[in-house]
Amino acid sequence: MPTDLQFWLQVTVETLTLLIMLVGLIGLVIPIFPGLVVIWLASLGYGLATGFTTRGWVIFALLTLLMLAGNVVDNVLMGAKARQGGASWLSIALGLIGGIVGSLLFPPLGGILGAPLVLFLAEFIRQRQAPKALRSVGALMIGWGWSFIIRFIIGLLMTGLWMFWAWV
Repeated sequence: MPTDLQFWLQVTVETLTLLIMLVGLIGLVIPIFPGLVVIWLASLGYGLATGFTTRGWVIFALLTLLMLAGNVVDNVLMGAKARQGGASWLSIALGLIGGIVGSLLFPPLGGILGAPLVLFLAEFIRQRQAPKALRSVGALMIGWGWSFIIRFIIGLLMTGLWMFWAWV
């Protein structure tokens, strides 16, 4: 039978892991914030703190695949939608850089504002037409919305898998 200290250590590790995962889920709202990576790191920390069983390794492998898929979906959807909206690959890359720089300099809203603003400026300079540049930005934002929904569902699934690992 576990001692009181073991019980409270287990409760503390599980509570901290869940709180970090919730930060990852909430952070998915910010385009540049690596919420799925945060959830994955929390599960890694949990496995290291409590020991990996066979079930733990299997679930951790699934969490790894989900995290990788979610990060690929994020970039592909946003870029593909912007491209469908008429943006050039160069403008999309500049928008991505603008989002990263904005997130680093003015967190948390800098990335949210930086990426579409830089994309708009790059497309306006390229096409010399504000409506076309706005169409590209609108398409990027639609891609961002779909990306958020898919990543949030993946984040919920990851958190649920960890709960199964920890509590069942």
